[in-house]
Amino acid sequence: MAIEENELMQQFEEASWELHTIRDFIRFAVSILNTTEVHLGHGSDDPFAEATAIVMYNLNLHWDADPEILDARLLSFEKKSILEMLKQRVFERKPVGYLTHIAYFCDLPFYVDERVIIPRSPIAELIQRRFDDYLQEEPESILDLCTGSGCIAIALAEAYPDAVIDAVDVSEDALEVAAVNVETHEVEDQVMLIRSNLFEQIEDQMYDLIVCNPPYVSSGSMADLPQEYTFEPELALEAGRDGLDLVRRILAEAGDHLNENGILILEVGESRWNLEQEYREIDFKWLEFDSDAEGVLILTQQELQDYQAIFDKRRVG
Repeated sequence: MAIEENELMQQFEEASWELHTIRDFIRFAVSILNTTEVHLGHGSDDPFAEATAIVMYNLNLHWDADPEILDARLLSFEKKSILEMLKQRVFERKPVGYLTHIAYFCDLPFYVDERVIIPRSPIAELIQRRFDDYLQEEPESILDLCTGSGCIAIALAEAYPDAVIDAVDVSEDALEVAAVNVETHEVEDQVMLIRSNLFEQIEDQMYDLIVCNPPYVSSGSMADLPQEYTFEPELALEAGRDGLDLVRRILAEAGDHLNENGILILEVGESRWNLEQEYREIDFKWLEFDSDAEGVLILTQQELQDYQAIFDKRRVG
């Protein structure tokens, strides 16, 4: 149950002089997150994980530090730093990833800020599962379309160290963030950043694997998103009336950039129902996840060719 702001401020004041240890502050942060209207959905839906991230970040400690340190007492400035960030989280509703500028994807750390969305795609699980053997051979050329922070491209570079990866985004701001992560993970020789509106600037380049997590939120759904999402760039979320503006183009053009036996992995999230209604003549294969995630499809190069006339017609329409 949500609590009043005055009561919440009183709890913060009491915490500053009654709590003493790391364990105390993690417990307090969990309680606060559980009793306010914050939305947990930017990488984790676990209030304990989010509370731990806030506390440990402000102490310059790794989130999985030795449990013995949890009973260490904090200095006054450390308490203040933790509580100030927690206040930002609950009063401003700013996601933790933007407060700490750290987000994890495929167990790898990435720099993030408001120029990119916070990584949370279920494609991470597919990468860790090596795409369930849908790839007949190790991919030598990969396209990460709508790369954002570069997390998918870099995770793919870690999974396939011999592959060359093009990471494409229309946003110059996003590519600046991706460049930071490419340098941090030392994959400059493997991941190439390209500014392009989808396939426009990659000409006749061909790939064994195309992975894409495009904007797919409908304009109607944008207004209903929790406040936390207002910190993310609208360009990376909204995709028209039904959320399919970019998806239509991708389906119509991807086949021209896949090698024989290549595959397209495309996330459409909540727009899955809209996609299935528009393309009723196609029986899309939807991938399953250990989590409750859904809305990621796979199409082979051959299937894209077979359906090309349908995709072209919808793209024009």
